[in-house]
Amino acid sequence: MTELQTGKRQFLKNAGFAASLLSFKELLLPSISKAASVHTAVPYELNGRAFEGQLVFDASVQSKRPLLFMQPDWKGIDEDTLATARLLAGKEYIVLMADMFGLGYGRKKKTIQELGASMASVHKDRAFTVACSNKALQSMLEAVKKLELADTSKIWAAGFCAGGGYLLEHARSGVDFKGLVVFHVTNPNPVLAGTDNQFKGRVLVVHGSKDPVTPVPLIDALSEELTQAKVDWQVMMFGGAPHSFTDPTNKGFSEALTRKSYLLMRDFFTEKV
Repeated sequence: MTELQTGKRQFLKNAGFAASLLSFKELLLPSISKAASVHTAVPYELNGRAFEGQLVFDASVQSKRPLLFMQPDWKGIDEDTLATARLLAGKEYIVLMADMFGLGYGRKKKTIQELGASMASVHKDRAFTVACSNKALQSMLEAVKKLELADTSKIWAAGFCAGGGYLLEHARSGVDFKGLVVFHVTNPNPVLAGTDNQFKGRVLVVHGSKDPVTPVPLIDALSEELTQAKVDWQVMMFGGAPHSFTDPTNKGFSEALTRKSYLLMRDFFTEKV
């Protein structure tokens, strides 16, 4: 385990945020929230391949909560992205975490080259991207209904890096999210020219002006696409921020920007429009 990976796990154990301007530790104290937080596997299949999403929520809360469909980064579902899912869920949401890479993918360590190849194989196949994301969503919606804790009238979505790109492709197909947020998105533009623009919900893009993976002109093109879709969209551009600034395993990680990003997401989800 690298020093950065160790740092991330320590950050996510000690970190937390709430809808108000509270400190990170309010949400994920190891002795309280982690004990109450559960994640439940939800298997599904597509084209003969096995996948396994995760429902992540705080079991100590008995009231109904809105749903947050999450597309993690290119690591898929692993220890780190599950910790992020717990962070997003808090006590306010049930997170529906998609698996786009196949059962057991996140349990295997990979090189940067292997991660890039896996990400690209999904991204280049738009039909698969949309079908798999939709299968994940529908399978977990069916599973979460059995918990009797879900407010299925409110489905939000969040995507990180490659997962943000997958989420945008899913949204272009017309899925009815109330709104979605992408953090330092990779591949924000349609993989196929002429793709139908069927965005329905509001969109928040949280990005860094010095992101070398997704430079600002690509975000400008996304903004124009959202304008054409006639949806409510916003871009928060953090000056000088690089790629993956919410990921503590990344050298460009910023705790301050992570705090701001997640508070922006909470405000975006709860504001009255």
